[in-house]
Amino acid sequence: MKFFLDTANLEQIKEANDIGIIDGVTTNPSLMAKEGISGHNNVLKHYVKICEMVEGDISAEVIATDFEGIVREGEELASLAPNIVVKVPMIRDGVKAINHFSNNGIRTNCTLVFSAGQALLAAKAGATYLSPFIGRIDDTGWNGLGLIEQIVEIYANYGIMTEILAASIRNPLHIVKCAELGADVVTCPLKAMMGLLNHPLTDKGLAQFLADAEGTRG
Repeated sequence: MKFFLDTANLEQIKEANDIGIIDGVTTNPSLMAKEGISGHNNVLKHYVKICEMVEGDISAEVIATDFEGIVREGEELASLAPNIVVKVPMIRDGVKAINHFSNNGIRTNCTLVFSAGQALLAAKAGATYLSPFIGRIDDTGWNGLGLIEQIVEIYANYGIMTEILAASIRNPLHIVKCAELGADVVTCPLKAMMGLLNHPLTDKGLAQFLADAEGTRG
């Protein structure tokens, strides 16, 4: 399973990249705003910086919601670097644009997916990645991981090549469960990724090893 870092923070990207645990990055307008990045040209420059730091796929999101606008923005984003994947919302014109991009060699990430039906439409249109938002589904009282399981089964039934990119990851358990269910990718904050490191028995064992090692020096 691939790990994508969900951020626009360059320091966090560098940290995760240096450790060697990320395969790509996902971003959106909210994450850009969180880093104080505003203005069209500044946003584009920031995407380029991220692409220069990470060899894997970088999802860059369109803002437009009409077909012509999505295509225009998507083509501009795709021209920034070869590892750009255009992030498109799951709406009627978004699906139409995904099909256009697919037919013209531009890779896409269909975002804001909350149902298996939406997952089927995105795949039919030729999406490269599909982003079900499992944490937001959990927030409504439904089972986000259940949707991942459903999509994995449907895609396997028909040999669909669209990669399932589990998004809105809230904790390390989400990551492990997505891996168990067969998601191709998870995208999450660095905190959730680093949470996979933690286990009390590791801390206890290391403390014992260090104490024993200190005793041998006497």
